[in-house]
Amino acid sequence: MPRRKKASHKKQSKFLINSVWILAVTAVLLGSFIAGYYVGYDSAKKDVSQKAKAKEEKRLSMLKKLEEETAKSKGLDISDRLKEVLKKDSKAALKEQESVSEYEDASHEVDGDVLPKPPKREAIKEGHKPMLAIIIDDVSVRSHVNAIKSLNLPITMSFLPPSKHRPNSHTLASKESFYMVHLPMEAQNFTKEEPFTLKVGDSQELITQRVAEIKKLFPNVKHINNHTGSKFTSDEGAVKRLVYALDRANIEFIDSRTIGSTKVPAVMKSYNKKYVSRDIFLDHEFDKDYVKGQIKKAVEFAKEHGSAIAIGHPHSNTILAINESKKLFDEVELVLVDRLY
Repeated sequence: MPRRKKASHKKQSKFLINSVWILAVTAVLLGSFIAGYYVGYDSAKKDVSQKAKAKEEKRLSMLKKLEEETAKSKGLDISDRLKEVLKKDSKAALKEQESVSEYEDASHEVDGDVLPKPPKREAIKEGHKPMLAIIIDDVSVRSHVNAIKSLNLPITMSFLPPSKHRPNSHTLASKESFYMVHLPMEAQNFTKEEPFTLKVGDSQELITQRVAEIKKLFPNVKHINNHTGSKFTSDEGAVKRLVYALDRANIEFIDSRTIGSTKVPAVMKSYNKKYVSRDIFLDHEFDKDYVKGQIKKAVEFAKEHGSAIAIGHPHSNTILAINESKKLFDEVELVLVDRLY
């Protein structure tokens, strides 16, 4: 009996020793875990703090850069900003200039040194504000569109059909809610012809086919004016064939009046259609002050006759002159050309 008690006591002691060791090891492991947790937490917290600090520094750096750019932009006047816009898409614009190297000003549009006079119209005194439509011809690359749209004015863009050096003119037009097509026609003296220029000797079938091609390229076109075309528009038969084709396609023709002996008025009368034409050329000369003077003439013409159409081109001096003449436009209602029908 005493031996059994002694064995039982020894067994209990061993159990207690093992329990103590187990508890000690558990405590050590638990302590290590807790210590590791707090060490990791502190490290993660520090890492998050560093990332947040880096993000904030980056944000402040961006804000500083933006402020510098804004200050730089404010330092430029509107003319300088327009010049910056005109520099965009320079490669396309350069190709355009190379392909029409004679287009230094609008003189390529008219025959001779003297500008054809606007059609005779009676002075009109009506209650509504005089309307002025400005058409910019030769639009063909993105830099042209960007420059015109940067004016924030209702300017009518007349796009040249696509060619080798401006394959996307019709795509650019498709993004606009309203546009015209500047259709190349035969001139008397201008030799730098566009591809597919309409000729005096073209048949009705050929002209109708060309109009159909234009309609396919520019599905929303409702108005067309002539690019050059002094020889074409002074030939009554050629004009009749063109107006017939345009009428069938539901397209109106606006005479750019590149020659004083144009036959378009007589043909339009025979079709019982309204004759609409250019009144003022803005940039027959390239000088900006000259263009501003022509804009003033256009405004005065509109005030005298109730409306006027001025035609210019997407040259930097023309765009800048229009921008610097905004105060003059307070005297008229600047409209898209379809408002004059």
